[in-house]
Amino acid sequence: MTLVAVTAEATTLENSQPNIVFVMTDDQGMNLSCIGHPEVQTPHIDRFAEKSLRFTNFYVSPNCAPTRAAIMSGVHEFRAAVTATHAECERMALDLTTFPQLLQQAGYETGLFGKWHLGDLEAHRPGNRGFSEVLVHGAGGIGQRERGVELTSYADFPPNQGEGKAAKYFDPVLLHNDTIVQTKGYCADIFFHAALAWMREQHANKQPFFAYVSTNTPHSPLIAPKENLQRMADRGIKKPNERLAMIENIDDNFGIMMQKLDQWKMLDNTLVIFTTDNGSPHKSEDPNFRAGHKTGKGTPYEGGVHVPSFWYWKGKLQEGKDIPALTAHIDLYPTFCELAGADASQAVQKLEGRSLLPLLENPAADWAPRTLQTHRGNLGADPRNAADKLWSVRTDRWRLVGKELFDIENDPYEDHDVADQYPEVVEQLSKAHFDWYERTIPYMINQNNTWEEERAPLETLYYQQKSKRGIPSWSPKGI
Repeated sequence: MTLVAVTAEATTLENSQPNIVFVMTDDQGMNLSCIGHPEVQTPHIDRFAEKSLRFTNFYVSPNCAPTRAAIMSGVHEFRAAVTATHAECERMALDLTTFPQLLQQAGYETGLFGKWHLGDLEAHRPGNRGFSEVLVHGAGGIGQRERGVELTSYADFPPNQGEGKAAKYFDPVLLHNDTIVQTKGYCADIFFHAALAWMREQHANKQPFFAYVSTNTPHSPLIAPKENLQRMADRGIKKPNERLAMIENIDDNFGIMMQKLDQWKMLDNTLVIFTTDNGSPHKSEDPNFRAGHKTGKGTPYEGGVHVPSFWYWKGKLQEGKDIPALTAHIDLYPTFCELAGADASQAVQKLEGRSLLPLLENPAADWAPRTLQTHRGNLGADPRNAADKLWSVRTDRWRLVGKELFDIENDPYEDHDVADQYPEVVEQLSKAHFDWYERTIPYMINQNNTWEEERAPLETLYYQQKSKRGIPSWSPKGI
């Protein structure tokens, strides 16, 4: 696509208190037509990307719960006690201050719509971690329950549970604040619609807000609306890909969201961000496109952790410009706090990220070299498990994956291992990783968790409410 840079009026963004709309999809990776995917069509996100500031070296964690923990806490997910997506290891530590808690202290309303995946026990739920409005499924996805484990806290509401197509992506049972509700429609449509209705209400009340629109799609199981599959068939695709149809549904909803924000004259004071939580599954039904990367989700290579990050704020940010600075999910916490006028120094934990405000104000601003640690997790009971292919270290030039070294500046798709040519770099980055790892082990408090209750917490909550007052039908307000 043709990109034209538009210069916004120079301004100081600190304490500017915009509304913040943070859209993060699940497992989408680089699957967008503007990044070159040959089949998927995402015209609304493409147009959004064209006028956005684009962080072209933005990194997350290899899997979903770890990425979410790093975003919410501003520290590496292991420091937040999240080392995996299941087996009691997805529960974010309670001795942390989340950035939504600080935004609330600064006068913001905070809403979460979709996926949480940082613990379903009551103390860990989003309503107790800084969100004033909550509409979520349980576990790591609609219908999920950890299979092959007799007792686990990791389970969505019983009516949603099912293998593959049996999972209830249509008409799911969800948690709305403190009430389990029966909804109607396709899951991503519901989450976007509910978010928009809530945003409109905050706008009418002149109330600044943070809206976290966190879709469970296009994560498996692959269940797309029929109309999106039909649209692909109408384009001449003989065997429409369900995962790509899910992405096109997200694009439809993103387009509606941007149209409504414009119609309601909210874009002048609303920062909108689009990203995803990790690379696309490299063994998915769409194996032929990973934007040139050789791996995807669940790996510590570029393909597992390098994701799109598009930022748009009408009249405040430059448009149509790439920012190559090395940036990451841990940078969102201080960035959001500075924008909102929230005091990040009130966080219990020592933040590990940097505010992106200097780059948002001036994409050419100096950005000091840095080192980012990535770990695949899934460590089992012993957190000292650190096999070579589980971890990597990223600097401005290099990525070390175990014993393999890649010159990312000159080899962005990691085609050539240059460890033999630069043994001193391998030694330096290896030491940096293992020093960091040893410091982090004491925080991995979930490794030996066990679950002894009869049911998972959301299963118990469901049956208790059903027996006492039933499961009411619910739908978002009109938009």
